[in-house]
Amino acid sequence: MLASVMAGVDGSPESLAAAEWAAREALRRGLPLRLVHAWDWHPRRGEREADSATQRYLARRALRQAEDRVRATCPDVRLYDDQVEGAAVPALLKLAEGAELVVLGSRGLTGAAGFLVGSVAQGVVARATGPVVLVRAGEAAADEQLPDLGDGAGLRTGYRDVVLAVDLDAPCEAVIEFAFEAARLRGARLRVVHAWQTPTLGLGPGEVDLLNDPHRAEEWEAALAGALRLWRDKYPGVEVVETVTRDRPQTALMRAACGASLLVVGRRITERPVGRRIGPVTHAAIHDVDCPVAVVPHD
Repeated sequence: MLASVMAGVDGSPESLAAAEWAAREALRRGLPLRLVHAWDWHPRRGEREADSATQRYLARRALRQAEDRVRATCPDVRLYDDQVEGAAVPALLKLAEGAELVVLGSRGLTGAAGFLVGSVAQGVVARATGPVVLVRAGEAAADEQLPDLGDGAGLRTGYRDVVLAVDLDAPCEAVIEFAFEAARLRGARLRVVHAWQTPTLGLGPGEVDLLNDPHRAEEWEAALAGALRLWRDKYPGVEVVETVTRDRPQTALMRAACGASLLVVGRRITERPVGRRIGPVTHAAIHDVDCPVAVVPHD
């Protein structure tokens, strides 16, 4: 199957924003865009064929709305579409096997930052074997850009930062590589964040003092520099800013993602076939930030 950027659409404002974001990403990557609508209809006894035709019409309309939005904003993208029948999560996961990236919509919280992540988006994020990006309703191309220079020409200085969350206890190359590539494609700065906390449960006063040693921060900084050294060499054109902070990871991510064009987080793949979890930090990221969030699965 031809590699592509795939967007799931259902006619909602958030899915239209996701389709538009996916189209821009497809252009950046030189890939076609594949719009997919999955509908799961279980007719009750006595329902007519006309009811099925209505469902098919609504599915086709959702695709057509997304196509019109994409052609109006990204006319140069190569565009394909699929309409499939079946439960949305397994249908999207099956089609995602041929995609380089899957993009789904999540509703932005009215009056506050964050996502309302529906069962379809959360199900795909938890089970996908490739990267999934969640995009809030209202996300537009201008939101990826830095503010105007103020010279009256309407020119923009470039993309906002790509932010990468790194767990130095188990750094994953797939997550790091995705973030570096995203920054390269945008010509954006990459801001890499690691947050650490001092465990105090069961420790005596003297042991706490040892853990509060200021040299611990320096050790984390050295570890982060080491984890990124290979990728800095591989992507010499990407400006990288490294941040090590003593804080809750969820809090540090919220702060770092403010004003970013994209937040990249990892999700460890578990062996359990059911009840898969996305982890507390990733869970917080996809619910509590207002920029697009890329979730990259890893071993």
